[in-house]
Amino acid sequence: MLLEGKTAVISGAASPRGIGQATARLFAAHGAKVAILDIDEQGAREAAASLGPDHIGIRCNVTDLDECRRAADSAITAFGHVDILLNNAGITQPVKTMEIDAASWHRILDVNLTGVLYLSQAFIPHMRSRRRGSIACMSSVSAQRGGGIFGGPHYSAAKAGVLGLAKAMARELGPDGIRVNCVTPGLIQTDITGGKLTDEMRRDILKGIPLNRLGDAEDVAGAYLFLASDLSAYITGAVIDVNGGMLIH
Repeated sequence: MLLEGKTAVISGAASPRGIGQATARLFAAHGAKVAILDIDEQGAREAAASLGPDHIGIRCNVTDLDECRRAADSAITAFGHVDILLNNAGITQPVKTMEIDAASWHRILDVNLTGVLYLSQAFIPHMRSRRRGSIACMSSVSAQRGGGIFGGPHYSAAKAGVLGLAKAMARELGPDGIRVNCVTPGLIQTDITGGKLTDEMRRDILKGIPLNRLGDAEDVAGAYLFLASDLSAYITGAVIDVNGGMLIH
């Protein structure tokens, strides 16, 4: 098992068909104790309970720095230490440039970008004190190709910001023994995309994916597992594409 004896915190992992919960299941199967953070406290607790007795669910609004700090304290107290942080929480909105108002702009950036900063800030002091840690951040192919299927320009901007933030943190925190990396999924079948793809849309999208299928949450979870484990011990500041070839650099 790749994560035996390790502890992990995953934000935005209450959704049953989401990437966060798929990752939590995979981490638990590889021996990790997992703390599921979500603004839906009941959902977080139920998701944690479904993994077994060694896992916990904690309420956390990642746009609130004080809540992030309280969640970090709760996880560290429960587990004794935290080895892995996954900044997975995110939201999207399928609108055009001229349809973005101030409230929508700030909400998308607050959850997708500011939340990565706040939750990282909450755990970095603990990881620094232990001279070790792995932080993985959720970006998106939309940050790389300039837009996606279900995300507007503000979503692309936020996810591009995650790439810059993660790389800067990787450079800064490397001397402290903390690795920081990103995952950039393509079109993944989750609760966010469920029911929104028509058969015609699916056929058109698949024409641009060399592997000829849409991704599953488990595909992204596998990338997270690699970045969380010692298999990637000499990798930091990296971006791992999980898009079936939708975008090849």
